[in-house]
Amino acid sequence: MNGDTASNDELVSGILAGAPASNRVRLVICPPFPYLAAVAAQIKGSTVSLGAQTVAEYEAGAYTGEIAPAMLVDAGCEYVIVGHSERRASYGESSAAVAAKFKAAIGAGLKPILCVGETLEQRESGNTESVIDEQLAAVVDTVGIGGFATAVVAYEPVWAIGTGKTASPEQAQDVHRHIRAVMAGHDPDIGAATQILYGGSVKGDNAAGLFSMPDIDGGLIGGASLKADDFLAIAQAAAGI
Repeated sequence: MNGDTASNDELVSGILAGAPASNRVRLVICPPFPYLAAVAAQIKGSTVSLGAQTVAEYEAGAYTGEIAPAMLVDAGCEYVIVGHSERRASYGESSAAVAAKFKAAIGAGLKPILCVGETLEQRESGNTESVIDEQLAAVVDTVGIGGFATAVVAYEPVWAIGTGKTASPEQAQDVHRHIRAVMAGHDPDIGAATQILYGGSVKGDNAAGLFSMPDIDGGLIGGASLKADDFLAIAQAAAGI
């Protein structure tokens, strides 16, 4: 929940000017709802794609304040984030609700970016894998593994965001490997092909180490996406791997 018309224009202009000229990297920008149309117009014709930060599970109706998947498509979105850790923690989104949003998104032709991850308490209790298994299973049970054919998965170690604790590339890789193995257990081809992003405070100085891991395919960038130079440093790291 950052930005305004002027700062968004400056940020997106900077990203467009410095985006890596590489087909190895895809950049997706997910601005707040009021700015989707303006950013869609600004990136039109570029290699940068548009996404939204969340979506309703409903097609239409008496759901004041919600945004339907078809509305996002109409606004120019290709992607939508579902189940972000902040949505789960601050707004009580259950795994069942996230799965319903995922289903609605793919039904409208959007590519969901499904966020999964554990809290510090869950990690210290040794429940990392079981928590992620439950979050993935809710979606697989709702749409089948085939629903991931066009989706992206993002691992957010909630314990490493704003806690002063840091996930090493090896720790992140361990969880990414597990996520891929779970998906491959349902369908080896989808397990191998699915992009799995890391969302634990990726920055320009740690991006290369993270992206060098075999099962880390990119980043879900938070604070570092608010400055073009910071965001582009991560993109350049991805292009160079």
